[in-house]
Amino acid sequence: MACALPAERGVPLSRWSAAELAREAVGRGIVEQISGVTVWRWLSEDAIKPWQHRSWIFPRDPRFAEKAGPILDLYQGHWQGERLHPGDYVVCADEKPSIQARARKHPPLPARAREPQKVEHEYERKGALCYLAGWDARRAKIFDRCAAKDGIEPFDALVNQFMSEHPYKNAQRVFVIVDNGSAHRGKRSIDRLQGTWPNLILVHTPIHASWLNQAEIYFSIIQRKVVTPNDFPDLATLEHHLLAFGRRYEQIAAPFQWKFTRADLHKLLAKADTPQPTSLAA
Repeated sequence: MACALPAERGVPLSRWSAAELAREAVGRGIVEQISGVTVWRWLSEDAIKPWQHRSWIFPRDPRFAEKAGPILDLYQGHWQGERLHPGDYVVCADEKPSIQARARKHPPLPARAREPQKVEHEYERKGALCYLAGWDARRAKIFDRCAAKDGIEPFDALVNQFMSEHPYKNAQRVFVIVDNGSAHRGKRSIDRLQGTWPNLILVHTPIHASWLNQAEIYFSIIQRKVVTPNDFPDLATLEHHLLAFGRRYEQIAAPFQWKFTRADLHKLLAKADTPQPTSLAA
């Protein structure tokens, strides 16, 4: 019963709780009496937690494995079956748009004994900006900037920021991993960026697969350590904190220990029961 969705039983709940399962068991006559605690204890023995949920999206890109595989290979230090040259670099680039500056109507109160930090609920919106970052996956170096909004111009400015510097400018190859955002989507983005930088190789993630871009990991760190809780009097202060954190983080940064491989990818796709081209079976 716990492993069936409530809707399948005609119950108007989004998910089961231990107490609701106990009530349902009694209502169906399965038991005369039982407590939610007992149900919780029984389910815990098999690690069944129907009151929890996680988001999931099925791959809809027919070339998912074909596009994701090379990115996973780059993280493992390979490209097209060969090891990366010492003069090769892998940069994960993306943007985090619409970061609001929320000016709280009363200043936060710092933490003290037995009390967490307190942040005023009411705020005034002071605008929003876009934060762009390039993460060198092998050197743990960050290139970042802020813009009024996302788009081709600010993204190209980010690419120019690291491609105009040593060692990327004269590198043998610079693999730039991006998702399918409007500023770097499709063949036009490849022609535009590789036309400007001949040693740049643009690598796109599959559709709905931004999680393959390590820049998203860095953005999650930014979200936890800078943006939350959001309390900035203006956009200038927000921009200062974002850029200052990048310089602070670089002092302790190390390459992310990426463990998801091609083999893991094929297991995941098999679990999702998504048909893959026979040529990718190997």
